[in-house]
Amino acid sequence: MKKSLLYIPLLSMLLLASCNEEATPENKKKDEQSAQVEENAEQIESNEEQQKIDGDAESQEEAETVEQIPQYELNPKTFSIQPIGDADPKVVLLTIDDAPDKRALDMAKILKQLDAPAIFFVNGHFIATDEKKAILKEIHDMGFAIGNHTKTHADLKTLSEDEQREEIVSVNDMVEGIIGERPRFFRAPFGMNTDFSKTLAMNEGMLVMNWSYGYDFEKEYMTKEKIADIMVNTELLRNGSNLLMHDRDWTADALEEIVNGLRDKGYGFVDPDLIKGLDDGHQGE
Repeated sequence: MKKSLLYIPLLSMLLLASCNEEATPENKKKDEQSAQVEENAEQIESNEEQQKIDGDAESQEEAETVEQIPQYELNPKTFSIQPIGDADPKVVLLTIDDAPDKRALDMAKILKQLDAPAIFFVNGHFIATDEKKAILKEIHDMGFAIGNHTKTHADLKTLSEDEQREEIVSVNDMVEGIIGERPRFFRAPFGMNTDFSKTLAMNEGMLVMNWSYGYDFEKEYMTKEKIADIMVNTELLRNGSNLLMHDRDWTADALEEIVNGLRDKGYGFVDPDLIKGLDDGHQGE
């Protein structure tokens, strides 16, 4: 019992000494210095991390800038795709008209799986519902370019200038409202442009684009087998061909065979983002 009583004062003295030691100006200064060193280290680490993030973002931005340098241009007379500089000349451009009518999303998924870029030309009457707007956005979010194919697929040569304006500009407005950007490409129904529609498209920042060949709107080729064969084996196929297809069941069913058949012949596929646009210089005459 006496030994226990002796421990109590001793313990109190040790605690007091410890408190006194912590409270001395010298120890307080040491603690402040340690805290400052730790804070500086954390700040350095934070700065390094931010520099890494900034560097990664800058590298990504530079990479994207490099990727967007035009490698091809549209021939305004033949509407074929021509290489710029050393770009691969043995390529074709895939385009899908009348989207999104029936199978556009299926076609986009097939092309995405095959790593084959394309332009989907849309009609305004096909993106009037929330469901179709969602489909268009999904196609765009998959990386495909969206083109303007007019509001109602009317023959522009039968319309007044005001009616032509409505057919073209209203679609640009609708597309921008859905995907956040306006189309860079315009294709008139039946390939029937007017002087007014061509000027208007140019003023809207769009390349006017027709095609090199297409068959799926002809009754003879409205089967999977027929359209797959003619799109790959036509005598019209050559470097830079601008291939016209439509949002149709038979074309959708044949699409994988068409893409693989063109690849088997050595053709690559032009990324529409690499086609020189009006912002890069006006089309030649």
